[in-house]
Amino acid sequence: MKKLLIAALLVISVLAVNAKEDDNKSKSTDTESQATMMISGSIADELSGESLVGVEVKLEGTDRKAYTDFDGNFSFEGVKPGEYKVVTTYISYEKKSEVVNVDANKNDIKIKLQSSN
Repeated sequence: MKKLLIAALLVISVLAVNAKEDDNKSKSTDTESQATMMISGSIADELSGESLVGVEVKLEGTDRKAYTDFDGNFSFEGVKPGEYKVVTTYISYEKKSEVVNVDANKNDIKIKLQSSN
């Protein structure tokens, strides 16, 4: 009887530990889902509408930086929710900044750069 009681207590304690671990995993998953949002967009010439390749795109106040690809697209993954200033710089174009509010909705922006000539 004593062995049966010890075995039952052991099983109950293992189940309790597993339940707590599952609860902690679900909490960390909620936190991770907030941290895995993305800002993406495209950059084009204001007059011609042509995609601009190699534009530097920064999230001001962070050390995050990206460059546009051959289609003028850029993205930042793993961005926490909040307000960010996206700053773009490109040779022969005026520097431009836009404020983006990152949330669960779509965070896709289109930026048109004006030639400095």
